[in-house]
This record gives sequence, C-alpha cells and structure tokens, in this order.
Amino acid sequence: MKKLIMMHYTTTFMVKNNMKKKVVVGMSGGVDSSVAAYLLKKQGYDVIGITMQVWQEDAEFEEREGGCCSLSAVEDARRVAAKLDIPFYVFNFRKSFKEKVIDYFVQEYIDGKTPNPCIACNKYLKFDELLQKARGIGAEYVATGHYAKVEERDGRYLLIRSDDDRKDQTYALYNLTQDQLAHTLMPCGEYTKDKIREIAKEIGLAVHNKKDSEEICFIHDNNHGRYIKEARPEEVKEGNFVDEKGNILGRHKGIVYYTIGQRKGLGLALGKPVFVIGINAKKNEVILGSEENIFKNALVAKDVNFIPFDTLEEPMKVQAKVRYTAKPAPATIIPLNNGKVKVVFEDEQRAITKGQSVVFYDGEIVVGGGVIEGLA
Repeated sequence: MKKLIMMHYTTTFMVKNNMKKKVVVGMSGGVDSSVAAYLLKKQGYDVIGITMQVWQEDAEFEEREGGCCSLSAVEDARRVAAKLDIPFYVFNFRKSFKEKVIDYFVQEYIDGKTPNPCIACNKYLKFDELLQKARGIGAEYVATGHYAKVEERDGRYLLIRSDDDRKDQTYALYNLTQDQLAHTLMPCGEYTKDKIREIAKEIGLAVHNKKDSEEICFIHDNNHGRYIKEARPEEVKEGNFVDEKGNILGRHKGIVYYTIGQRKGLGLALGKPVFVIGINAKKNEVILGSEENIFKNALVAKDVNFIPFDTLEEPMKVQAKVRYTAKPAPATIIPLNNGKVKVVFEDEQRAITKGQSVVFYDGEIVVGGGVIEGLA
C-alpha cells in the first residue's frame, strides 16, 4: 500500500512539476518519436508535434515510401498526433538540410572521406535550428525518440547511454552542447525498443510495428555512389586501383563508390583477397592491400566536443568507438593544438576512416567525440 501511495505521489508530483512546460517533439512518423510524444504528454508536458520537412523537390523524395524523410512519414506523424490529441505542424527545413547535410555528404565523398549524415543532421538541424524554432514558439524543450538519456549531475548536463544497449544512439549525439542538453528531452532512453513497441501497441498507434529505417534517409536505394554521381557527374571519374607502392592493379569507377575496409564490389580478380586501405582524392586513386593493412591503433580527431568538461587538459583513459556499430574499446585521448586530440587504442581497430566520428565514453557517460582527420 505504501508503495502504491509513493508511486501515485511521484506521478502526481511529476505531472504538476511539468505542467504547462511546453515541449516540441520532433516526429519522424516512426514508433520511437511517437511514443516519446505520448510519454511526455503523460508526464504533464504541453506537447507540440513537429515534423521537419527536409525532402527535396525531386522524384527521389516525393516517391519514396517509409523512412524519416518521406511524405508518407509526415502522414504517419500527423495520424499519431491526432491520436494523441496534440497540435501538429510541418516546418520547412529544406534549404538547411540541403546545405548542411546533403551537400556536406556529397563533398566529403568527393574529398575521399566517408561522412555520417545523421551526425550532421543532429548537430545542425534537430538540436540547433529546431531548438531555435521551438524557442520561437515559446517551448522550453525539444524532444526526440533517440535512445539516450540526459542527466544533470553537479551542475553539469551529461549525455548518458541508453538503457537498451542494443539501440543506444549516443554515438550520433556527441556534439550536443550544455545549452542544448539543458533543453533536450529523450524519454525513450529509459526503455528497451521492445517496450517502446509494446507501449505503442497498447495505446493503439498503427506505427507500433513499423520497420526501423536503416538507410540514408535521402537516398532511396542506399546507393550513395549513384546518388553522388548524379549530383556532381563532372567530379566522379574513373581512376586507378593501385597497391601501396603505386603499381596499377586495375580501374575503379570513381572514388565515391569506395570506403576503407571494403572488399566486395571492387570488380577485380587478383587471385587473393584485397581491401581498400586508402583513398587519394588528389590522384583519384583507390589504394588496395591485405586485410592486416586496415588495422591501426592511433588517429587524430578534429572538431572535438566535450560534454562533462569544456576542454581536455591532460591525457585521459576512455573507451572509444570509431563507428556506430563498433564496440567501445580501451583508449587514451591526448590533447593536441587547435582543439584536436590524438586517440591511441590499446588494441588495433579495423578500418579507421577519415570523415567518420570517434566517440569517447567513461562507462555510461559520453565524454565527447570528434571527426576522424586521419591516422596518427
């Protein structure tokens, strides 16, 4: 009985505490952001659903089914908002998305790098421009369906790994600033994906079994090479596959089609397995070698952001991951000039790739991260 009274008191206090606090929920039409909106309304927030209109005026966006950038996703979000009885709006972010996500994505590949467009979208749109829009309509918070948590400890806002380790999305959120974290809510971080789907089904949301989008949202067939060639045909040209000594091994169809560690799709028969170990954009060359050549233990990162503190003053032991799907591995981060850091792993990591991000952890806490500039 005492436990029930305490639960009722806690829920009542939470609702009263959050009453009239306005929050804008970025609704993609998927199950996660839909349940996030429901959970926040249940907690007593004044919830407004907003979908960011980022699709461009071309057939690729107009015809695509599913995904967070499609027209059908807007209708899914609109139906969820109606079911939850919350206001819903579509804001136009086309220009910003084109400049800060699509153009960046294309240019990085042309420069011989492998970018992460979701990280750019989070940094510049969801937690910057959307937050500004939210403040403009009197909202105190922006919320998303990301699997991550925000906590305040000792006067500092921290980004914490999700309770569902399989779905944790903190890798793509390391750029968040103290001001952004102070005005961000991520209610899904305290649940497993299975539980989120269960909640959606219980409250009658049709998106409860909607498939997660795993592709690049603005490329309908996930063929980034084709997309870039169509966008910038004059800059995607055939060139040479070479070995580490510069010997020509064959012809490639354009450096944008390749990334470090790639083995399949090379179109070569050399009698032994070969992997992409380097890309030289200036010479338009793709460098091939054995698998052992793609394992390295040190890198330099730029555009670094730290969350528990402002700057790194001395070497620090962390766990770090060089891609979203990697497991955090023991490493030491060392401050360099110009805000860069050197990252030295205890064990060699596979396919450290320019343009990707390296993210640092201290247990469940996100220490920060940066863009991989090159090997050290």
